[in-house]
Amino acid sequence: MARLKTESAKKSLLRRVRRQRLKYIAILPSLITILNGVCGFAAIVFAGKGAKLGLGQFSYFAMSGYMILLAMIADMLDGRLARMHQSTSSFGGQLDSLCDIISFGVAPAFLMLKVLEYKLAGFAGPNPVTETFLERFIWVVAAGYISCTAIRLARFNVENEEDESAHMSFIGLPTPAAAGVIVSLIILHQETFPSLNVIIYALPFLALGVAVLMVSRIRYPHIINQYLKGKKPFAYLIRVLLLLAFVIWNIQAALVLIFCGFAASSFVKWLYYKVIRNKHNLVSSAHSALTRVDKGQIADQGPTELAEVDDLA
Repeated sequence: MARLKTESAKKSLLRRVRRQRLKYIAILPSLITILNGVCGFAAIVFAGKGAKLGLGQFSYFAMSGYMILLAMIADMLDGRLARMHQSTSSFGGQLDSLCDIISFGVAPAFLMLKVLEYKLAGFAGPNPVTETFLERFIWVVAAGYISCTAIRLARFNVENEEDESAHMSFIGLPTPAAAGVIVSLIILHQETFPSLNVIIYALPFLALGVAVLMVSRIRYPHIINQYLKGKKPFAYLIRVLLLLAFVIWNIQAALVLIFCGFAASSFVKWLYYKVIRNKHNLVSSAHSALTRVDKGQIADQGPTELAEVDDLA
């Protein structure tokens, strides 16, 4: 009887929760979040136009990439504004994830798909079976990238804490950084090295790599909270100024360096600590164990054998 009352109380509570309506929201952070999604949609539109019109004086593929970069700026601003005005909410977090899946999941995958389809259209392969295989492979990579982005965002929503002090690092590669790897390489190809097709052909494999990094448990630092916020040594200012000078000098190459370097940095550090350093520690432990065994064997020898060892020494 008590169990039935408990179950009925739970059902009553669920009905009351479902009847609740959202009455108040933070307007400015929500508008910036929606701008994030609109920029992602604009990137998809530009990528579609680029596939139809191809290359010319105006590159729609590059413009699509810049729209995704603009969405990244909006994504950085909305959460910071919400925390500054103490207006964070579950609604804002869900809205942010919905816009992120458009801007950093669907848009980069669609852009990569259209760029590669445009390149394959001008590739007269000797075997149509090979061309069909490549088209399916690219489609599977794009679908896998979107799936990993959705998993990464869902996991972030479950594990996220609203406290600003908890945002010092990310578990897994953040979705904007993963999209930045793809977008920066496309912009570099379109505006600086249009004839260097190896950049485009490497995109599917890089997309698979960053997709795995997104759903991994490798910890990535929060750049603003760890390196730019608060008082830092004077050398930090010099490094930031040098980086800004490089961005002004060649923004396309700087974008590749920033995004690819960030994505690879924590992975290389994880690989070093998990594989190389552990292997070195195992070798050192084995060598120490063998040394202790040898000393133990010498200590167990009789007086005559020890004298012979001294004579040989």
